[in-house]
Amino acid sequence: MTLLQTTGREGVSGLNKIAEVTAAFWILKILATTLGETTGDLISQTLDLGYVVGLAITGTALVALLFAQVRAERLHSALFWAAIVGTTTAGTEISDLMDRTLNLGYLWGSVILTVGLLATLWVWHRRDGTLSVDPIVRRDAEIMFWVAVLFSNSLGTAFGDFLVDNLGLGYMTAAAVCTAVIAVVLVLHRARAMNHIALFWIAFIFTRPFGATFGDLLTKPLAKGGLDLGTYWASIVCLGLMAAIILWPGLRGRDGGRLPESPAAAK
Repeated sequence: MTLLQTTGREGVSGLNKIAEVTAAFWILKILATTLGETTGDLISQTLDLGYVVGLAITGTALVALLFAQVRAERLHSALFWAAIVGTTTAGTEISDLMDRTLNLGYLWGSVILTVGLLATLWVWHRRDGTLSVDPIVRRDAEIMFWVAVLFSNSLGTAFGDFLVDNLGLGYMTAAAVCTAVIAVVLVLHRARAMNHIALFWIAFIFTRPFGATFGDLLTKPLAKGGLDLGTYWASIVCLGLMAAIILWPGLRGRDGGRLPESPAAAK
């Protein structure tokens, strides 16, 4: 699939601004969520800045990244994935602030974020008649996409923590639960048993708690079931892997940002 030239309504950039949904997209999404989890914990816990200051820092960075992303006239792969990381990092702080600082707990945090996500998707669908991300060419539709992404990534953090702490599943078991959901989505996709747009958003949501629990597995102490790599090294490893995939010529299209087609991209 190549970039889609379009014309029409005001605010159209002319090019699809969202990276092509392929196998590499989902690998990068998981790495981005893991990096967001470890970076968020690095700011709020390792550096001991707290969740309020952490959200102020990550929120400011996210606003700057999204401003650049929405203003861009075409897809820039590095910028797009930096914005995804920004939503996962800020999402980590939003979830932790709700759950811990505001004492809402993981369950109510998940409920509130779910309502916010569903409301965003409802408004988006009412405006455009679709929730498809291929293509997104108008700036107002792209803004709705990023709001939904921020809600989904915040929800993923809260839900991942709910699985680990409230249900006592542990990091490995929680990751296995999310993997099972993603596997079911893949089966439904291949069988064409469910709307592909709905499957995309289910997979998008559940790759977040998978990445979050995997990030906790990497960073938490051995006594808590983690590998005790620390937030610094875990973040560096995830960042390096993302950079390698984004910059690897075999995974780029002619614009430097499109990823190769895979069965996961088809309807």
